[in-house]
Amino acid sequence: MVLALTVCGIVVALVVVGLFVFGLRRRLIQRSGGTFDCSLRWDVPEKPDTGGKGWAYGVARYNGDRVEWYRVFSYAPRPRRILERSQIEVAGRRVPEGEEELALLSDAVILVCQHRGTRLELAMSEDALTGFLAWLEAAPPGQRVNVA
Repeated sequence: MVLALTVCGIVVALVVVGLFVFGLRRRLIQRSGGTFDCSLRWDVPEKPDTGGKGWAYGVARYNGDRVEWYRVFSYAPRPRRILERSQIEVAGRRVPEGEEELALLSDAVILVCQHRGTRLELAMSEDALTGFLAWLEAAPPGQRVNVA
């Protein structure tokens, strides 16, 4: 009986510590500001699947001339993807279709992009999209930025 209570106590303590570290990581990412909720789908084919597969929920953070993208459900301290402003080409935007609506946040708009030859899609709110496009267009003189 004592052993069972000890094991249960240890499991509960580990879960609490795990949740605390998870929340602390998110707080540290957002500490410097310039963050927004952003789902990402990497290496998308020309005819994307509207079944909702491949999307990963994350938080993006502006950091100078790049956007750092962190998975929300991860303990990794480093960004999963880094997108350089000069390498991002916007090909268009669209609204979620089919089961994508269930995989993404309710007010999401999908931005279709190319980054270093890799096709990707970013899903974010309309406000975050406006800020992202403004950030892209605010590149220093002499940098090439392609916004459709």
